[in-house]
Amino acid sequence: MFRRFGTRAGIFQALLDDDERAFQQQVLSGPPPLGPGAAPLDRLIAYGRARIGFQLAHYDIARAALDGTQPVPAGDGSVSRVHLRMLLGQLHLGAADLDVLAVQLTAALEGPFLLYLSASDLSEAALQSGERLAQGWQDLVQRVGRP
Repeated sequence: MFRRFGTRAGIFQALLDDDERAFQQQVLSGPPPLGPGAAPLDRLIAYGRARIGFQLAHYDIARAALDGTQPVPAGDGSVSRVHLRMLLGQLHLGAADLDVLAVQLTAALEGPFLLYLSASDLSEAALQSGERLAQGWQDLVQRVGRP
């Protein structure tokens, strides 16, 4: 198994792969607001809420997929980053550095940060923690998205 997947984390990353593809398909062609057809800010909110839900629903496998030997321990979030960058561009935020902003927003949704937060800082029931994280995401992007 290790020859095929390289590391223990690689095995768990492969376990997430099908669900990750299904999530991406919802983003690319699912109904609005997660899929195309909604306003950019509504899509940003929906994406973050869905991504947080995805991470928490796959919590144990996602934590096991963290690979501390890599410079970026849980993938680079490039799909999220590209999607968020596109939506930020549609918001017409003026002189904002959209590339840096997309990286920072991606970090709030992807592996290590989100999994750490939900495990140690938010000790309430998973559903309440997930809603708090989702509401925090919504508050953040609503403030970022102001013209």
